[in-house]
Amino acid sequence: MTTREQLKRAVRVDRSATDRDAPVDTGPSLPERLYTARERKGVDLYRAERDTKIRARYLGALERGDYKELPGAVYTKGFLRNYALYLGLDPDDVLLQWRRERGEVKDQAPSIVVPRPIAAPRQGLTFSPGIVVAALLTVVVVAFGVYLGVQVLRFAKPPTIAVSQPATAVVDVDETATTYTLQGETLPGATVSIATPGRDPYQVTATSDGRWSADVELRRGRNQFDVSALDPDTGKRSEETKTVFITVPFLVIEAPTLTVDQPSEGASFENGAIPVAGRATNAASVVVSAAYVGSSGPEPAAGEATPAPPPVPTSVTVDVADDGTFSTPYDLTAGRWTLTVTARSPEGKTASLTRNVTVAYKGVNLVVNIKGGRAWIKVWVDGKIAPSVGAAGQVVSNGKTLSFSGKESIEVRTGSSGVTYFTLNGTSLGTLGRSGVPETWLFAPPAAPEKTQRR
Repeated sequence: MTTREQLKRAVRVDRSATDRDAPVDTGPSLPERLYTARERKGVDLYRAERDTKIRARYLGALERGDYKELPGAVYTKGFLRNYALYLGLDPDDVLLQWRRERGEVKDQAPSIVVPRPIAAPRQGLTFSPGIVVAALLTVVVVAFGVYLGVQVLRFAKPPTIAVSQPATAVVDVDETATTYTLQGETLPGATVSIATPGRDPYQVTATSDGRWSADVELRRGRNQFDVSALDPDTGKRSEETKTVFITVPFLVIEAPTLTVDQPSEGASFENGAIPVAGRATNAASVVVSAAYVGSSGPEPAAGEATPAPPPVPTSVTVDVADDGTFSTPYDLTAGRWTLTVTARSPEGKTASLTRNVTVAYKGVNLVVNIKGGRAWIKVWVDGKIAPSVGAAGQVVSNGKTLSFSGKESIEVRTGSSGVTYFTLNGTSLGTLGRSGVPETWLFAPPAAPEKTQRR
């Protein structure tokens, strides 16, 4: 379409709009309609200015009805038409109302309307090299900040440890089981340590997703495994240790097994506290007993009477720990003895081992046992204060046992003689006084115990 044709069409539209008989309008004024339409569209004057290419002050003048601010009637009608189209209003109706409000509806001379400019298409979203570089830098900075945060949290917190198999802390397995696979989660790359009493710990490394797995050996009875994790980068160990108990039942027909580590066969001791220790399976306890074989000294000369054997000590029952170990001291007097250690299963089956030992006392060996209450004691060994109790003495609780060894003498001051029991060179002397009475006793064999006044 040529410019001449556009002008003719604008003149016809303007003339037809002018000659149209308009009814009396009782609605809102044109400025109010424009303002309301813009508010409904949700834009401000500056956004409308960018979209319509009409200055914001002209648009404000249209919404206020202040037409003196506009450059002229021709431009005003062009502004109104474009603004009406932008706001979704009928441009002909808007122009008609503008003429009516100005009193120009009747006998309005034709006027040439400037063709409405074609609005430039809105530009799409474009990215300049500067924007791309800034975005990349922002992403790098954010990623680096996240990495630093993760590292700070890792160094601040110790690794966690979890056991997923078994699902419970206590589990029973089949009696034929000899191994079990422990599984769980921890920090990726962490070292998982699995400790079990009496055996070397197992160590495995967690995978990149934090999972770990370890095959552990099972013994009959209750097996205890303490699981912890160590972060190799920070050196921190997990605050919590997971403990798992796996029980392998004993076969009904299986007899207990017994191993005696102490004493060794033919061992000699200079005091009567013989250490008895070993391992047992399928047994809740072991019994230690002794039989007198003969004197540890030279044989009596011809015609001399053979000394009477000492009284046989009472057997001792020792509980077997969860890991199968047992340990106890066993007091014997001087002489040659045969120790017998017997383990008994719940089904009544037994296993026994013997050890021959010799007890030849040298010097003074005194065992002090507190029974029936507490007692304060002070001890001198060969005339010097015993370091284990100190110069101020020591309060010994009920059931506790102390041992002392000297070359010539041992002297004991007790605050309650009736609860202080003495065993001298393997021979039980019992108590030497009454409960609550403080006394001092001197032991210097072969002389009998002597009461002194030392304090």
